[in-house]
Amino acid sequence: MAVNGGKNETGLVKLKCSVQNYDWGRIGYDSRVARLFEKNCGGQIDEKKHYAEFWMGTHVSGPSFVDGIDDLSLKTWILQNPRVLGDVVVDKWGHDLPFLLKVLSVGRSLSIQAHPDKELAGFLHKLHPNVYKDANHKPEMALALTEFEALCGFISSEELDVVLETVPEIKEAVGDACADPILTVNNHNGEVKEERDLRSIFTKLMSVDREVISKALSRLINRLVKENETRQLTSKEELVLKLEKQYPNDVGVLAALLLNLVKLELGDGLYIAANEPHAYLNGECIECMAASDNVVRAGLTPKYIDVKTLCSMLTYKQGLPDILKGVPLNQHVRRYTPPFEEFEVDQCLLDQGASVVFPALPGPSVFVVISGEGTMLTSACEDRVSEGAALFAPAGTEVCVSTGSGLQVYRAGVNSMVLLNP
Repeated sequence: MAVNGGKNETGLVKLKCSVQNYDWGRIGYDSRVARLFEKNCGGQIDEKKHYAEFWMGTHVSGPSFVDGIDDLSLKTWILQNPRVLGDVVVDKWGHDLPFLLKVLSVGRSLSIQAHPDKELAGFLHKLHPNVYKDANHKPEMALALTEFEALCGFISSEELDVVLETVPEIKEAVGDACADPILTVNNHNGEVKEERDLRSIFTKLMSVDREVISKALSRLINRLVKENETRQLTSKEELVLKLEKQYPNDVGVLAALLLNLVKLELGDGLYIAANEPHAYLNGECIECMAASDNVVRAGLTPKYIDVKTLCSMLTYKQGLPDILKGVPLNQHVRRYTPPFEEFEVDQCLLDQGASVVFPALPGPSVFVVISGEGTMLTSACEDRVSEGAALFAPAGTEVCVSTGSGLQVYRAGVNSMVLLNP
């Protein structure tokens, strides 16, 4: 898009994007994030450094900038040209992009965490603005670019019974007085207040002294190492051994046994609402969320933890999360629509010589090229794009994407149900 004296033509804005070097990220060129960042900005990659997240959006913690115009952030440019958001978005969210698009390269487990709802986010931001950087909620969705593992949501009541019966180290940590009533009531098919029971177990576990946790973990790890000589460990048991090496003496290793282990294949999607516990474990993904960076942590991390807030905010919903497979819009594009207003994501896979049209929408979009090369054509201009390219498409922009050799592109935009039914 031409930007000159506040005037603009309908077209695409190329972006220079930010990177986050968190310790859980993959190292050097093993990280897709590092490779995308290098191609996007031409920066030098440190082969000993962790590259965790590639951000595309307006959030203050990792803003994107308009390519070719020094120091002009996408946020500032949108403020100067608010019509690029479209009337629906401006009326609902004001003069800012309501979503944030990322690519993640996960080398080791992220913290056990949850994201606050809007009311709690506003309270936490006011109370601890240096920790909780904004007052927005952060529902999110991950789309697997590789095999991807995560902990998400609490295990069922039946599975909880099994854990309490077969992992004595948890009972030892929380105390028989906390665990035994749950087993007794469940085994006699009595009326079970599932949320209360689970809340009691989880809160007690997360609040136990570090010395108690250290001893319980030592016994658990020693037992699993010995049992591994005579039987095949379960996926959860193998995960416990792996997590303990990453985060020795961390309560999150035990807490992982209370959460669902989810394994995504390429193209699978996982959405996470406010106040739901989760932790990404390994793999690479596209991630989209409401424009927020609020995280409440309580395990598997050296960062600031807030056990009291996390345990009080969780929904304690039990059972496996929904896995999104996406809905095909045509032979090349599949749409993933979570139950959140701020965003949806399209996956576009083009074979050699293929092309596809993204119709004009009454809201903005952000595109990122994951692999390959091709062109993106609008009524105003034609842009050559390749791996690492990130582009902003204003509301009302039809985009034709084509390739000679193959192209993998993702588009994030406001949930179409909101745009088309304001």
